[in-house]
Amino acid sequence: MRRVELWRFQVPMDAGVVLRERRLKTRDGLLVRLTDGDKQGCGEISPLPGFSIETVEEAQSEALLWLQAWQTGNDTDLPEIPSVAFGLSCALAEISGELPLAADYRAAPLCTGDPDELFEMLSAIDGEKIAKVKVGLYEAVRDGMVVNLLLEAMPDLRLRLDANRAWTPLKAQQFAKYVNPDLRSRIAFIEEPCKTREQSRAFARETGIAIAWDESLREPDFEFAAEPGLSALVIKPSLTGSLGKVRQQVEQAHALGLTAVISSSIETSLGLTQLARIAAWLTPKTLPGLDTLSLMQAQLVREWPDSPLPCWPLESLERVL
Repeated sequence: MRRVELWRFQVPMDAGVVLRERRLKTRDGLLVRLTDGDKQGCGEISPLPGFSIETVEEAQSEALLWLQAWQTGNDTDLPEIPSVAFGLSCALAEISGELPLAADYRAAPLCTGDPDELFEMLSAIDGEKIAKVKVGLYEAVRDGMVVNLLLEAMPDLRLRLDANRAWTPLKAQQFAKYVNPDLRSRIAFIEEPCKTREQSRAFARETGIAIAWDESLREPDFEFAAEPGLSALVIKPSLTGSLGKVRQQVEQAHALGLTAVISSSIETSLGLTQLARIAAWLTPKTLPGLDTLSLMQAQLVREWPDSPLPCWPLESLERVL
């Protein structure tokens, strides 16, 4: 016998979280639980404002239609809406056992502007030191100076940078000017430095700094291809779609000799623990980009190891179905 449950959540965020020039006060979304006989599976459906094509309301409507059909025994195709397809496919994968339990809870620490804080985090890490730095939020010259400082201060550090297409070619060059050419090889990649792909390609050619595609993967004209200066594809499952589509993109990246990085779209702890399992399964040799739980003020249902945040039980949420 099948049973479906759908819950709405609203988790308060830290005050300083800004996405695409808008402050994110709460992380809103849906948690789904499917029961099929004696097996259960959960999934998170949380469109990311400013990045997802769908709203939470649209996601809820699509999820309800699919859930009602599935409950009656109709194994219909997953919805096209990415966050809904991903959350439902994770719940199904837990029921079927397709999603392994083993997880990679390592995460590249996220530096949001305080280098001293990053030094402290990295000093506690044994082994490979990789950190992520958001650039493009401040002046490009400042970003270049901070990145140069970090690389100079920690000779074994590799950085992943994320610009979210913030820079014009001039600003990108201003950034590069302040990064010592001898240190640039320790920038693993910078995600989408410029406003267009062609500008980002030119930046890689002119500076020798490797780039990665992120937003580009979700554009209709994107084609998977190896290119000079391209080192990685950053895959955000909640923005991508079903688990099957995520797996396909990882396999395409690996076939081209590119690094595939499983990355967060600021999911709750439930979604993040599933992303950690996906990373251990599909990209076992690559550190995932999952260090976003610290942006929230609570966890949901499943706890991230060693997180000090309180964990809200499912029953504390608003029941939709």
